[in-house]
Amino acid sequence: MKQLIECVPNFSEGRNPAVIEQIAEVIRQSEGVKLLNVDPGKATNRTVYTFVGEPAFVVEAAFRAIRKAGELIDMRHHQGEHPRFGATDVCPLVPIANISMEETADWARKLAARVGGELGIPVYCYEFAAFSEERRSLANCRSGEYEGLRNRMESPEWKPDFGPALWNDRVAGTGATAIGARNFLVAYNVNLNTTSVRRANSVAFDVREAGRVLREGDPITGKMVKDENGEPVRIPGSLQKVRAIGWFIEEYGIAQISMNLTDISITPVHVAFDEVCAKAQERGIRVTGSELVGLIPLEAMLEAGRYFLRKQKRSTGISDAELINIAIKSLGLDELGPFIPEKRIIEYMLTEDSGKRLEQMTVRGFTEETASESAAPGGGSVAALAGALGASLGTMVANLSSHKRGWDDRWEEFSDWAEKGKFYYNALLSCVDEDTQAFNQVMEAFGLPKSTEAEKQKRKSAIQTATLHAMLVPLKVMQLACDSMEVMVAMAQIGNPNSVSDAAVGAICARAAVRGAWLNVKINAGGLDDKDKVEEILAEAAEIAAKAQILEEEILTIADEKI
Repeated sequence: MKQLIECVPNFSEGRNPAVIEQIAEVIRQSEGVKLLNVDPGKATNRTVYTFVGEPAFVVEAAFRAIRKAGELIDMRHHQGEHPRFGATDVCPLVPIANISMEETADWARKLAARVGGELGIPVYCYEFAAFSEERRSLANCRSGEYEGLRNRMESPEWKPDFGPALWNDRVAGTGATAIGARNFLVAYNVNLNTTSVRRANSVAFDVREAGRVLREGDPITGKMVKDENGEPVRIPGSLQKVRAIGWFIEEYGIAQISMNLTDISITPVHVAFDEVCAKAQERGIRVTGSELVGLIPLEAMLEAGRYFLRKQKRSTGISDAELINIAIKSLGLDELGPFIPEKRIIEYMLTEDSGKRLEQMTVRGFTEETASESAAPGGGSVAALAGALGASLGTMVANLSSHKRGWDDRWEEFSDWAEKGKFYYNALLSCVDEDTQAFNQVMEAFGLPKSTEAEKQKRKSAIQTATLHAMLVPLKVMQLACDSMEVMVAMAQIGNPNSVSDAAVGAICARAAVRGAWLNVKINAGGLDDKDKVEEILAEAAEIAAKAQILEEEILTIADEKI
């Protein structure tokens, strides 16, 4: 699974279209990233860019954009309403998929080291990339803004983490940059059946982390209660990592609770929605739907779908498309306008123009592509597909069992099995394309030039690397297909007895995947020079194949007895 991170750099230029476009073009031309949004602000004199990709590509694109901003923006002439202290004022990295915050913070520090060392720009690492607690806060790092930067960076306690600590002409032009890692921020509005901003604000104060100021007597007009330091005493709201306010949207003729969810790992969208529903109802107000502003990670939508299905005591091991549809309908995301997942989910934005993928073809399309005169897709991809079909049958039996009449108290047990099956068929579907890509890499390696001795060595190395990969992909298919048979075993034993034949067919498909992938492991073994590695892989493959045979026989025996 690919690791994905988002980068949201803020550059101190929001009025000059030529400068804004030049920075955008640097990002567009960078390999492996997709520019999702460019949002300039004239009053703030600041532009926010959003792009996504695998970490190494994102860091490279960010470095190039920061370098370009340093060439185009002179902080000695900058004025704007937003706090700022550099041409690239802030550059956060945000984990999106299959990557931890710790890993994301490491990438942020690598970027900071390059910017400081190669570009000579002072860098402060903040949030999760900070080297000290005091520097976690962006406001602390940027205190005094550009005008106070010289004295600040030359003081011992605020020496930059990377780059120069002394003022020079270069630094005077670029200022400093804050580079960090933070959680994904979701801008999210909940629609109410009222036009009253006052009542919307009451609900907002109920839920937001900052809550409301405590007052004597009347909660609106009463005298403010203060602590011994003279600071207002606050009644905290019910949701952590949430900022909220009520407002009226003239375009829609309704009031909304406008929220920033600053850490959706603590308060995800579906939890915020349900809490607003509860607090609004206490005040005689009804939530009618909600609105997502900008983009959202796929997992946030999938978890919302699972959350609402669990409330219905239904299996969550259904397709991503179904989960997303449940989330859209449950949250009312389509009340004010169509919610198109391909335009609102980050991962889908990245794949919309990725070209033809085998796993996205129709059944007929894949069959005809396989039957064509090209060598790929071939047996390896078909084996992976067979395994995916087997796992999907096991998943189907689990889903059918989860709502079998009389088995209502077992829905969660079967939902867990369906989730396992879904994991296996998704992983095997990914291997359908991966196997063909591995074959193509071998062919590309054989096509490299071999005129000089250096070219011959490079070609040989490429062939060996590609051949090893071409063995490891079907080995992975074998392992996944074999492991998926645990679902078929369980469903044959405890699942809906009317579907035991489906579990058995799933086992047959899984065994076929194992056997087919094994042949691909063997046929590529002859091209690998490292015979110790070949022996190791073949031994592992043989062990998997033997286990799959035992599991298939066990499942077929159970099915025959029940049928």
